[in-house]
Amino acid sequence: MTHDDALDQLRRLAHARASGRHVGSDRLIQAGLDALLAGVDSPSLAMLAGLLRSEEPEAPALFDQVLEELGLLFHPPADPRDARWAMAYWIAGQIADGSLDPAAGTHLIWADIAYDLGYPEELERLVHCAHNLDGWEESWGVSFESLSQEAIEAAKQFLNEHPAARDRQLALDTESGPSPI
Repeated sequence: MTHDDALDQLRRLAHARASGRHVGSDRLIQAGLDALLAGVDSPSLAMLAGLLRSEEPEAPALFDQVLEELGLLFHPPADPRDARWAMAYWIAGQIADGSLDPAAGTHLIWADIAYDLGYPEELERLVHCAHNLDGWEESWGVSFESLSQEAIEAAKQFLNEHPAARDRQLALDTESGPSPI
Protein backbone atom coordinates (compact mmCIF):
# COMPACT_ATOMS: atom_id res chain seq x y z
CA MET A 1 0.00 0.00 0.00
CA THR A 2 1.35 3.42 -0.95
CA HIS A 3 1.20 6.57 1.15
CA ASP A 4 -1.63 7.91 -1.04
CA ASP A 5 -3.53 4.61 -0.89
CA ALA A 6 -3.35 4.70 2.90
CA LEU A 7 -4.67 8.27 3.00
CA ASP A 8 -7.49 7.31 0.62
CA GLN A 9 -8.39 4.38 2.87
CA LEU A 10 -8.51 6.69 5.91
CA ARG A 11 -10.61 9.19 3.95
CA ARG A 12 -13.07 6.50 2.81
CA LEU A 13 -13.51 5.20 6.35
CA ALA A 14 -14.01 8.74 7.63
CA HIS A 15 -16.77 9.37 5.10
CA ALA A 16 -18.41 6.04 5.79
CA ARG A 17 -18.52 6.83 9.50
CA ALA A 18 -19.72 10.39 8.85
CA SER A 19 -22.58 9.04 6.75
CA GLY A 20 -23.72 6.83 9.61
CA ARG A 21 -22.35 3.52 8.36
CA HIS A 22 -20.84 1.24 11.00
CA VAL A 23 -17.10 0.73 10.71
CA GLY A 24 -15.70 -1.75 13.19
CA SER A 25 -12.83 -0.85 15.48
CA ASP A 26 -10.79 -3.66 13.93
CA ARG A 27 -11.01 -1.91 10.53
CA LEU A 28 -10.00 1.42 12.07
CA ILE A 29 -6.99 -0.15 13.74
CA GLN A 30 -6.00 -1.99 10.54
CA ALA A 31 -6.29 1.24 8.55
CA GLY A 32 -4.04 2.89 11.11
CA LEU A 33 -1.50 0.09 10.81
CA ASP A 34 -1.65 0.23 7.00
CA ALA A 35 -1.09 3.98 7.09
CA LEU A 36 1.79 3.69 9.53
CA LEU A 37 3.48 1.04 7.37
CA ALA A 38 2.93 3.23 4.29
CA GLY A 39 4.83 6.11 5.89
CA VAL A 40 1.92 8.32 6.93
CA ASP A 41 2.97 10.46 9.88
CA SER A 42 0.63 11.61 12.63
CA PRO A 43 1.25 11.90 16.39
CA SER A 44 -1.65 9.56 17.23
CA LEU A 45 -1.27 7.10 14.36
CA ALA A 46 1.10 4.72 16.18
CA MET A 47 -1.25 4.67 19.15
CA LEU A 48 -4.19 3.71 16.91
CA ALA A 49 -2.18 1.09 15.01
CA GLY A 50 -0.91 -0.47 18.24
CA LEU A 51 -4.25 -0.92 20.01
CA LEU A 52 -4.80 -4.39 21.42
CA ARG A 53 -8.09 -6.25 21.10
CA SER A 54 -8.96 -5.29 24.68
CA GLU A 55 -8.40 -1.63 23.75
CA GLU A 56 -10.66 -1.63 20.67
CA PRO A 57 -13.26 0.67 22.30
CA GLU A 58 -10.62 3.44 22.15
CA ALA A 59 -10.24 3.09 18.36
CA PRO A 60 -13.02 5.46 17.18
CA ALA A 61 -11.76 8.39 19.26
CA LEU A 62 -8.14 7.76 18.25
CA PHE A 63 -9.18 7.39 14.60
CA ASP A 64 -10.91 10.79 14.74
CA GLN A 65 -7.81 12.27 16.37
CA VAL A 66 -5.64 10.88 13.54
CA LEU A 67 -8.04 12.32 10.96
CA GLU A 68 -7.94 15.69 12.68
CA GLU A 69 -4.13 15.66 12.72
CA LEU A 70 -4.01 14.77 9.02
CA GLY A 71 -6.71 17.27 8.02
CA LEU A 72 -9.02 14.49 6.84
CA LEU A 73 -11.86 14.79 9.32
CA PHE A 74 -15.10 15.04 7.34
CA HIS A 75 -18.05 16.92 8.76
CA PRO A 76 -21.11 16.32 6.62
CA PRO A 77 -23.47 19.25 6.13
CA ALA A 78 -25.93 19.65 8.99
CA ASP A 79 -28.92 19.54 6.67
CA PRO A 80 -29.75 15.84 6.05
CA ARG A 81 -30.62 16.48 2.40
CA ASP A 82 -27.35 18.31 1.78
CA ALA A 83 -25.52 15.49 3.57
CA ARG A 84 -27.10 12.93 1.21
CA TRP A 85 -26.10 14.97 -1.83
CA ALA A 86 -22.58 15.31 -0.43
CA MET A 87 -22.41 11.54 -0.10
CA ALA A 88 -23.72 11.08 -3.66
CA TYR A 89 -20.94 13.30 -5.03
CA TRP A 90 -18.35 11.54 -2.90
CA ILE A 91 -19.44 8.07 -4.04
CA ALA A 92 -19.72 9.16 -7.68
CA GLY A 93 -16.21 10.59 -7.43
CA GLN A 94 -14.90 7.29 -6.14
CA ILE A 95 -16.64 5.37 -8.93
CA ALA A 96 -15.25 7.80 -11.51
CA ASP A 97 -11.66 7.62 -10.23
CA GLY A 98 -11.73 3.84 -9.91
CA SER A 99 -11.33 3.65 -6.14
CA LEU A 100 -14.80 2.13 -5.65
CA ASP A 101 -16.25 -0.82 -7.53
CA PRO A 102 -19.03 0.51 -9.84
CA ALA A 103 -21.52 -2.16 -8.72
CA ALA A 104 -20.94 -1.41 -5.04
CA GLY A 105 -20.95 2.37 -5.55
CA THR A 106 -24.09 2.56 -7.65
CA HIS A 107 -25.82 0.23 -5.19
CA LEU A 108 -24.94 2.63 -2.35
CA ILE A 109 -26.33 5.56 -4.34
CA TRP A 110 -29.50 3.62 -5.15
CA ALA A 111 -30.14 2.12 -1.72
CA ASP A 112 -28.70 4.70 0.66
CA ILE A 113 -29.13 8.02 -1.13
CA ALA A 114 -31.62 8.11 -4.01
CA TYR A 115 -34.39 6.58 -1.93
CA ASP A 116 -33.94 9.16 0.83
CA LEU A 117 -33.92 11.97 -1.74
CA GLY A 118 -37.09 10.73 -3.48
CA TYR A 119 -35.25 9.35 -6.53
CA PRO A 120 -34.24 12.69 -8.09
CA GLU A 121 -33.73 12.90 -11.83
CA GLU A 122 -30.04 13.72 -11.35
CA LEU A 123 -29.43 10.25 -9.89
CA GLU A 124 -31.64 8.36 -12.36
CA ARG A 125 -28.84 7.08 -14.61
CA LEU A 126 -26.77 5.88 -11.63
CA VAL A 127 -29.79 4.10 -10.17
CA HIS A 128 -30.44 2.49 -13.56
CA CYS A 129 -26.82 1.27 -13.60
CA ALA A 130 -27.26 -0.13 -10.09
CA HIS A 131 -30.34 -2.09 -11.20
CA ASN A 132 -28.50 -3.47 -14.23
CA LEU A 133 -25.41 -4.46 -12.28
CA ASP A 134 -27.41 -5.94 -9.42
CA GLY A 135 -29.60 -8.08 -11.66
CA TRP A 136 -27.10 -8.88 -14.42
CA GLU A 137 -27.31 -12.28 -16.04
CA GLU A 138 -24.99 -13.75 -18.64
CA SER A 139 -27.95 -14.36 -20.95
CA TRP A 140 -28.40 -10.61 -21.44
CA GLY A 141 -25.82 -10.54 -24.22
CA VAL A 142 -23.88 -7.70 -22.60
CA SER A 143 -20.86 -8.23 -20.37
CA PHE A 144 -20.75 -7.27 -16.72
CA GLU A 145 -17.59 -5.29 -17.53
CA SER A 146 -19.51 -3.29 -20.13
CA LEU A 147 -22.21 -2.46 -17.57
CA SER A 148 -19.49 -1.49 -15.07
CA GLN A 149 -17.94 0.85 -17.64
CA GLU A 150 -21.39 2.37 -18.24
CA ALA A 151 -21.65 3.04 -14.49
CA ILE A 152 -18.25 4.74 -14.49
CA GLU A 153 -19.37 6.95 -17.38
CA ALA A 154 -22.65 7.70 -15.58
CA ALA A 155 -20.71 8.78 -12.49
CA LYS A 156 -18.46 11.05 -14.56
CA GLN A 157 -21.48 12.51 -16.33
CA PHE A 158 -23.23 13.13 -12.99
CA LEU A 159 -20.18 14.98 -11.68
CA ASN A 160 -19.79 17.03 -14.88
CA GLU A 161 -23.46 17.89 -15.45
CA HIS A 162 -24.12 19.27 -12.00
CA PRO A 163 -21.21 21.64 -11.35
CA ALA A 164 -23.22 24.14 -9.28
CA ALA A 165 -24.18 21.49 -6.75
CA ARG A 166 -20.68 19.99 -6.88
CA ASP A 167 -19.13 23.42 -6.33
CA ARG A 168 -21.46 23.96 -3.36
CA GLN A 169 -20.25 20.62 -1.99
CA LEU A 170 -16.61 21.57 -2.55
CA ALA A 171 -17.22 24.79 -0.62
CA LEU A 172 -18.71 22.80 2.25
CA ASP A 173 -15.73 20.42 2.15
CA THR A 174 -13.28 23.30 2.24
CA GLU A 175 -14.88 24.40 5.49
CA SER A 176 -14.52 20.92 6.96
CA GLY A 177 -11.34 19.59 5.37
CA PRO A 178 -10.21 18.02 2.11
CA SER A 179 -12.74 17.23 -0.59
CA PRO A 180 -14.31 13.79 -0.66
CA ILE A 181 -14.33 13.89 -4.43
